[in-house]
Amino acid sequence: MLDAPTPAEILDVVAAMIRDDFIPKLPPDAVFHARVAANAIDLVRRQLEQGAALEAQSLERLQHLLGHSGPAKDLERELCDRIRSGSLGINTPGLIDHLMADTLAKMSIDQPSYASYRAEIASARN
Repeated sequence: MLDAPTPAEILDVVAAMIRDDFIPKLPPDAVFHARVAANAIDLVRRQLEQGAALEAQSLERLQHLLGHSGPAKDLERELCDRIRSGSLGINTPGLIDHLMADTLAKMSIDQPSYASYRAEIASARN
């Protein structure tokens, strides 16, 4: 139904325009803020592209781990409560895997160029 460009493509162009066209012409005290704006646009694009799938995967893991379904926020709250109370811990099957997967998913949106994230993804592929 919608024609090109896609929202992600538009955001890519805007971020590139800020980096390539605007930043070189800005006074030094404005460059930092322009980089923050371009990075925020990149983050929104990644969230649009990957967010729904990552949320669905997390919800599936949570439901399996806790043994029932429900809204993600409620399940996350329950997970925290159960970890805090000690009913779930480091030896609980699937807990560490879920926490690691959620952390990596968040980093893939927030900080995909973070060195530790890239190293973890590279080691997972090997």
